[in-house]
This record gives sequence, C-alpha cells and structure tokens, in this order.
Amino acid sequence: MKQARLLTKQEYKRVLDVIESNKHAERNRACMYLSFYAGLRACEISSLRLHDVVDEERKVKSEIVLEKHMTKGNQRQRVMLSTALRKELQRYVDDVCRTYSRNDAFIKSQKGTAFTPLTMSQLFARFYKNAGIEGASSHSGRRQFITTLAEAQVNVRVIQALARHSHLNTTMRYIDINDKKLEAAVEHFKI
Repeated sequence: MKQARLLTKQEYKRVLDVIESNKHAERNRACMYLSFYAGLRACEISSLRLHDVVDEERKVKSEIVLEKHMTKGNQRQRVMLSTALRKELQRYVDDVCRTYSRNDAFIKSQKGTAFTPLTMSQLFARFYKNAGIEGASSHSGRRQFITTLAEAQVNVRVIQALARHSHLNTTMRYIDINDKKLEAAVEHFKI
C-alpha cells in the first residue's frame, strides 16, 4: 500500500499560506488542524457535528467521541485534543459557527451543507495542488500526526491508542523511516 506523503515544515507552511488566501480560510484551517494535530481521517472530519466538538456552552471539549457510524472501523472511538488545538478550534467556533445549531455539520461547504468524505478528500487535494505539492493526500495529516508522535519518542502503544488502530502493525506502517533518522538513531551509542 502506498503511503500518504509527509510534508516538510516549509511545505506545511506553504499549504497554510494557500489556505489563508482563500475566502474560507477559517474552515479550511480547521480541517488541516483536525487532520495534522488530531489525526482525523477525512471521513471523520466530514461526519463531525457541532455537538461532537463543543459542550453546552459552546466551548471546545478536550476529547471528541466518534460514534461508530463516523469511523472507519465501525467502532465508537475517542479523539484527544491538545490544549493548542482546542484553542484554534475555539477560534473557529467563535468566528464561524456562531449561528450553527448543535446538530449542524462542524465543517460546512459553500452551500452550507456537510462535506461528504469524497468532497473532504478533494478539498485536501486542492490545498496541496494549489501549494504545488505532489503525492500528498487527505491522509498526509494523519500520517504526519503519527510520525510526529513517534519522533517525540511517545510510546508506540500510546500512539496506537491515539491513532485508534486495532493492531500495532497498522500504526507501525504509518511511522516514517528515512536515512536521516537511521543515522541519528545510531548516534545514540557512545564508545
């Protein structure tokens, strides 16, 4: 299976610059952040409702509960949100979702309807194309999320839980390995 391409820091910044130049910048930035900083799949982002993300006072929750119909594995799952991500999503809620009802789609299309998984994937493809990045897909953020956790030396079982994978082998396939990382790894040995 071909892996989604990881972005360099410069490419990620280029994508955000493309997003900022769009009239739906807040919405598109929220999509990117949910992918890159929570590891959500395009189908999960497109299925979110406002009540999945915010509490009764419209404050972003510390975790999102994905009901089984919203997930790839057809199992109820929890997604932990960092403090930084909650802050960014709160800005989106305050600026864009002011008039949304609790049952409205969290991410709406130009027509005011929910994205489908396909149209969400196409939205990500458009970000990357407009930034001149080839080989990236809607799954690039999820793979980046998992690889970043591994590079931070987070325990692989914790990464598996955060990625919501049933099998550790699946998680391991997401983690990027390259020559630079291999060279750095052997430098841990001192003689």
